[in-house]
This record gives sequence, structure tokens and C-alpha cells, in this order.
Amino acid sequence: MSKPVVAIVGRPNVGKSTLFNALAGERISIVQDTPGVTRDRIYTDVEWLNMVFTLIDTGGIEPDSSDIILAQMREQAQIAIDTADVIIFITDVRQGLVDSDSKVADMLRRSRKPVVLVVNKVDSFDKLMPDVYEFYNLGIGDPVPISAASKLGIGDMLDEVAKHFPEDVEEEREDDRPRVAIVGKPNVGKSSLINRLLGEERVIVSDIAGTTRDAIDTEIIWNGREYIFIDTAGLRRKNKIKEELERFSIIRAVTAVERADVVVIVIDAVEGVTEQDAKIAGIAHERGKGIVIAVNKWDAIEKNDKTIYRHTERIREILSFMPYAEILFISAKTGQRTQKLFDMIDVVLENNSMRVATGVLNEIMSEAVAMQQPPSDKGKRLKLYYITQAAVKPPTFVIFVNDKELMHFSYTRYLENRIREAFGFRGTSLKFIIRERKNK
Repeated sequence: MSKPVVAIVGRPNVGKSTLFNALAGERISIVQDTPGVTRDRIYTDVEWLNMVFTLIDTGGIEPDSSDIILAQMREQAQIAIDTADVIIFITDVRQGLVDSDSKVADMLRRSRKPVVLVVNKVDSFDKLMPDVYEFYNLGIGDPVPISAASKLGIGDMLDEVAKHFPEDVEEEREDDRPRVAIVGKPNVGKSSLINRLLGEERVIVSDIAGTTRDAIDTEIIWNGREYIFIDTAGLRRKNKIKEELERFSIIRAVTAVERADVVVIVIDAVEGVTEQDAKIAGIAHERGKGIVIAVNKWDAIEKNDKTIYRHTERIREILSFMPYAEILFISAKTGQRTQKLFDMIDVVLENNSMRVATGVLNEIMSEAVAMQQPPSDKGKRLKLYYITQAAVKPPTFVIFVNDKELMHFSYTRYLENRIREAFGFRGTSLKFIIRERKNK
């Protein structure tokens, strides 16, 4: 089931990142522990009253002139409109109602998306409530006063947000056709690839980076099986601000990956794998999706007998956090190996949903423990009692041990490798949950 998406929109310096960090429960835009995802993280999962949603901070830069400010805000609000189920429109009680707020409110009103108007920096409700009433003039609903820094009023705000969550999220997932997200940087050939798979020019393709405006769902039938392809091509941008372009392509990727079963990460063979590719791949890895890396424009590369080996090695090196990912070298332009993509997607789908019997898992774990003794600390040794598979998409295993602190990351990785040797699990990450059980 895909989670609802909530986007935070507003002018620079109204407290978007402060609110984002308050909801995330940590300084998530600075602290980062997942390989391949940047320190400046702009999305997180938030849980409120047993409801989980994906929160996106649309950010905000300080351009040099007020004209660019408005252009940036329009683009920012537009991407939130395109991708979110609910929009949190944040304003600043200290600065009061400004012209830019009204311009964004006009846009949001026309979008017909649910908007929760939030007035930030209300550190004292008694003193500042008269100033909050001014924001009724935006004509976009009742303003909700909060202080993101002091975490005041946030519960009331989340109650308002949750009222707008779509009720048909469950129904949407009853459609059991595999969903495949095509993600990657602008201009790597995502739209060209979908056109090639379709056999028709349905998606606009151009050499200008990011010519596709919206995420487009395309139905493709291959060998009698239906697939839904989600194209996440970037945004048209008049002013080339690289960081913002990257930010927007990441927002696109987050929302598409959330809806997908398998993620095809398209990489430009000429340019090679980049840090931006790693950021996008990190999102799919973290979300536990099936993953295929499609190296496009392979026809444009001069080759010898070591070319594929060198490219594969470089991809494995930069995307070292996902050694399980499948790699396919293709050309959307000539059609080279594009049909093999379906076979690979099918394999990855199967592995992402694979279940392993508990008895077999425990045999593998016993053999692994016999071959390599578990770690110990200060005379106390880790004991592994039992392993069972708790979920699929991704395959999730629970291991019961005597002391969680002794279960070192490297030993978990060792067990993962043993399970992969037995069952493959090509193209999908595996998740491990370590639980303590006192042996009586």
C-alpha cells in the first residue's frame, strides 16, 4: 500500500526545515545514516495516530532578486501540487502576511488539492493569536497556529492533515499489476526508454534536460502480462539552478518509488554513474524495493572486451550499499536489450515476494554459526536462537538472540550472504530485525 504524500510549501525562512525536523523527530536534514542518501535529506516517513505518511520538504533557496523568488516559489508549489495528497502551506506570524504568501495561496487554491494553512513561530498563543487572524485574508481555510521550534500546536496541525488523507489508498493497491518506476537524473533517457517499450512516441522526448513535466503512468503489455510504468522525468526549468534541479528530481523519485514494486534506475553510460544516481538509488534501497540498474546510451560507448566489466565495477563501487541490484546495459535509441528488461523485472518481482520456510532458514543459520563463530564482548558471546521470515516486499527476517548489543552489523551481513547463497534474492534488499529473547 502506498503511503499518502504530504508536502511542506512556503517562502524561504518561514520555518519549513524546522517543521520538517520536528515531525521527523530528529535533525534528519543534517544527520544521515543511510548510504547513498544525501546529508541534506528532504523526505521522511512520519507516523501519527497509527497513520504513516511520507513528508517532503520542498525547501527554498534565497535567489538574488524578488522576481526569481516568485519564479522559484511557483515551481516549488507546483511540484508539491503535482505529487502530494495534502499540502502544508506554512507562513510566518512575525513577518505577517506578505504579497508572496497571497501569490502562493492563489496557486494552491486553483490546484483543488487539500491545503492546511499553518502559521509558524507562534511562540505564545495568548499574545500572538490576534496576528494569526490576519491570515484568514488568504481565503484558504482556517489558519492553524504552531511553533515548529517549540513543537507547539503540531498535534492539532497533524489532525487537520490526516483528515484529508485519501480513503481509497487501499483500493488503489488492489490493482495487482506490477508497478515499475523509471527513475534517474534528468536527460538520461527515461522517456525514450518508455517510448521504446511502448513502441510509440507517447511521452515527449527532447534533448533539453527535464522536458517531461508530470509523472506519467503508462500501461505496457508484454507477453500477455500487464505492467504499469511510472515515468518520473524531471521538471522544465527556465533558470538552471543545479541544486534545485537535483532536489526536484529527488522529490519526483521519492513519490514514484513509494508507489512502485520495482524501480528501474536509469544511468547515462556516457557520463557514468554519479553521486546524484547514488542519491536516487539510495531512496529505492531504503524503501526495500526491487531494483534494476539500466545503463542507457550503451550504443554511444566505444567498446572492447573489458568495457562491460569496467562499467559494472564502477557501478558496484559507487552503489556499494546495494550489491544485489541487477544491471542491464541497454540503448533506448536502438532498442538494444530493452526487451530483456521485462525478464529482469519479472525475476526481481518474484524475489521481492519470495518466502522461505522457517525450518530451512534455521538450518542455514545453524550451518553459518558452525562455520563462523558469533562475536563476543567482555567474555559474553552472542547466541542466535531462532530465525523466521516475517514479511515480503522486501523479504524481512526476525532473528532472536540473547543480546542485541552483541549482534554486530558485520555478522548480520554474513548471515545475509549465507541466505543469498542459498536462495539468490537477486534484485531485492533483505531486511533484518534483531529481537532479544532471554533463554530460561
